[in-house]
Amino acid sequence: MKRIRSRAGKRQQARIGAPDRSLTANAGLAAVTGLCDRLGVVEALDAAVGPIKQRDRGFGAGELLTGIAAAQLAGEDFLTGLDRQRADAAGQQVTPVPGLASTTATGLARRITPAQWQAVEHGVAAVTGRMLSLLPTERAVALAEGPVTIDLDTTDVEVYGRKKRGVAYNHQGQRAGRPHVATWAETETVLAADLGDGTDDPRATAPDLLRRALAGLPQQARASGQVATRADAGYFAGALARAAHDEHIGFAIGAKRIAPLWRLLAGLAEDDWHDATGMDNAQVAVAEYCPDWWPASTRLLIRRVLLDPAQVSADPRSRRRRTLHPDQRALPFDELAGAGAIYAYSFILTNLDVPAPAKAAAVEHWYRHRTTVENIFRDSKHGAALRHLPSGYPRVNLAWMWGALLAASMAAWLHQLTAITAGGDILAGHGVRGGKAMIATLRWRLIAVPGRLIRHARHLVLRLPPGHGLLAEVLARLRELPAPA
Repeated sequence: MKRIRSRAGKRQQARIGAPDRSLTANAGLAAVTGLCDRLGVVEALDAAVGPIKQRDRGFGAGELLTGIAAAQLAGEDFLTGLDRQRADAAGQQVTPVPGLASTTATGLARRITPAQWQAVEHGVAAVTGRMLSLLPTERAVALAEGPVTIDLDTTDVEVYGRKKRGVAYNHQGQRAGRPHVATWAETETVLAADLGDGTDDPRATAPDLLRRALAGLPQQARASGQVATRADAGYFAGALARAAHDEHIGFAIGAKRIAPLWRLLAGLAEDDWHDATGMDNAQVAVAEYCPDWWPASTRLLIRRVLLDPAQVSADPRSRRRRTLHPDQRALPFDELAGAGAIYAYSFILTNLDVPAPAKAAAVEHWYRHRTTVENIFRDSKHGAALRHLPSGYPRVNLAWMWGALLAASMAAWLHQLTAITAGGDILAGHGVRGGKAMIATLRWRLIAVPGRLIRHARHLVLRLPPGHGLLAEVLARLRELPAPA
């Protein structure tokens, strides 16, 4: 018995063998490939941008941006990640753009002209239109016929290196590039984008960006008459309001807390304030105020939120402290608690219908949800790789930015298309995108799935480990969709 037990306790030592080229760590790229095939992503981008080389061979603009987006979806943070993906022999058989190297990508990106970069927006718009055509009629009509919201915002991407071009020091002392993006809030897709430096004022280019974003909407959305744009106080300028007015769309733009606005509060009675929607201790009011050179239909929407003194920081640089009335802000912190009710104020200039209290509360509630574009930035930075700009060449960084924005749009397209059956959105999970999974969640649930690729009966077979049925279900739903004509 002793001898039997001693033999049973022995384990054979594992030996390291040769790498198995049929294994891949990112079998879920097959879902990205299926999505790109059904939506015709590469073809739409190539048709919009046109040729970027004299000879019709190798990769085009569509393959360049799709390859970068796929690499970022797989978790690659730098251009050299394209080489790591290229070294994955099995993964190259399921990726949407096989064989794209980092040196090839940088060389191609530097060939694309500024006009061609703007044409990328037309390609993305064509893909979004294709996505809408694949949705059930009720869902497509609900998205396209309104309300349709265009969000404008910027984000700073800190970089390092004194010789990096196309960047500058922002007001925080960071050397940064500044993506300026317009998104379709209801679908969480990108409509238009520019890449500037850390000193660029978004107000200067906002009217042009808005017009390009409108051109990126489907025709039925533009004709619905329910299009509106919203932006924060960084866009407090009449040029954007006039551009929206000329395009016959609504606008809601945050206003800076300047002296004339504070003086307007004295003319408001307590009866003018009405409870806000979906926000505790918040009220809204409407005042007659139209700055010079703004459309005559402009009105001022004011929100105030009752604060507890403990919610106010003693630091005068605190963001919340800057929302207090100047008379209370000037008080020493110890006397603030005895100064009566403490309110945080926000001001919004809009041409929407706000005279009725219920409509004013609805507009303020809608404007408050402009954080959708911030979620897209968060997804592009932490899910994709827009948290840095990898090259010293501005056009290469522009390709990297578009790759990240395209990755965020791919995640949105995938959510829309996988939710078209009675089972609902099978990708719904953690995150802040209205119950939809962020890119990081999609990566560990769907993309970063180990798999083995084999050939059997002249077919390529992808074998998955137990417990990873989500990828198979997503692939099945994508393959049920019709291929582009």
